[in-house]
Amino acid sequence: MRSRYSAYVLGLLDYLRHSWHPDTCPGELMLEPGLRWLGLKIHHTEAGGPADNEGRVTFVARHKLHGRAGRLQENSRFVRYQGRWVYLDGEIRQQPIGLNS
Repeated sequence: MRSRYSAYVLGLLDYLRHSWHPDTCPGELMLEPGLRWLGLKIHHTEAGGPADNEGRVTFVARHKLHGRAGRLQENSRFVRYQGRWVYLDGEIRQQPIGLNS
């Protein structure tokens, strides 16, 4: 999860595609121009250990776009695919937040 967040911050589309399950990865992957990621906080993890084939991560990622602050809250599902963890899907809830939050 943290490496995918870093890839979004740095604009590393190839890494994002590689770390996304091919069944759910969008055909065209683009980043929002002007979007700045400000921080990541992981709230909860479930499974995802050495003996697991699936895991979940609940997180909030703060961002700013065109002077407006916001946050992305998601419960992400990861699975093992070809020996590595990849993002499969997630339940997303995006909410605006105040500039001083």
